[in-house]
Amino acid sequence: MIHRMLTSLILTLGLVSGSMGTASANSTIVVGGKKFTEQQLVAEMTTQLLRANGYSVDKRPDLGSSVLRAAQENGQVDVYWEYTGTSLVIYNKVTDKLDAEQTYKKISALDAEKGITWLNPSKANNTYAFAMRKDEADKEGIVSISDLAKNVGEGKTYKFASNAEFFSRSDGLRPLQDMYQFEFERKNVVRMDGGLTYQALRDGQVNVALVLSTDGRIPAFGFVVLKDDKGFFPSYALTPVIRTEVFKENPKIGELLNALSSKLDDDSIAGLNSRVDVGRESIESVSREFLEKNKLI
Repeated sequence: MIHRMLTSLILTLGLVSGSMGTASANSTIVVGGKKFTEQQLVAEMTTQLLRANGYSVDKRPDLGSSVLRAAQENGQVDVYWEYTGTSLVIYNKVTDKLDAEQTYKKISALDAEKGITWLNPSKANNTYAFAMRKDEADKEGIVSISDLAKNVGEGKTYKFASNAEFFSRSDGLRPLQDMYQFEFERKNVVRMDGGLTYQALRDGQVNVALVLSTDGRIPAFGFVVLKDDKGFFPSYALTPVIRTEVFKENPKIGELLNALSSKLDDDSIAGLNSRVDVGRESIESVSREFLEKNKLI
């Protein structure tokens, strides 16, 4: 805990005291990113894309979410990729149940007041999801969470791997079961670290697991994500966000990032994540190949 606090403090001080210049000061675009693979990928793709189009870029990856958001609000980071649900719930404290389009419109309006512009959202939605091994889902005829609920209601037993937070939180497992009108027996809910749910499902220790929908282990391990057909999980669309001042001075950046955003969806980002996390390829090479394949550079 102390180590994490010190790390965040050091990062914050580095942002404040470092030579961070912005586009309006010295034509350098500061690109930020969070601490996990997906964020490292989009930060690197953004960096390569902007540099290929003549921009000077200072990349600042591996920042904590709250540090990164504060840095953008304070003018120390110009652009990064954020999730719509994170801005809605964490940064703007909105508790209303909104669909994907409503979420995007709400945060675009709220963040505009803070000098932040949301560009076009991608189709990559990194939200919680239920996953099963494809062979078992096919055998059981399960495509959606409603299918799973129906089978549970008919007496079929499934072991479910969940992280402790989702199990206990007020907008977690209990209300999901209420919406879909089913209930896992308590003895069949196995709580564990979120990263271990994938291994437990792969190894057959459980039948269903809570996952993040764009995690690279989903395609790598042969999982299928069950359709959230009643729309329980909020939208976490991966979207480029840019300081409005910088966007006005450099409108082409918006065009470039919107073009990149249009190429990202659940399957493509999961595949990229898998190449890094499972295949151990470098962030730089995976990013460049994706940009070249899609004729962005």
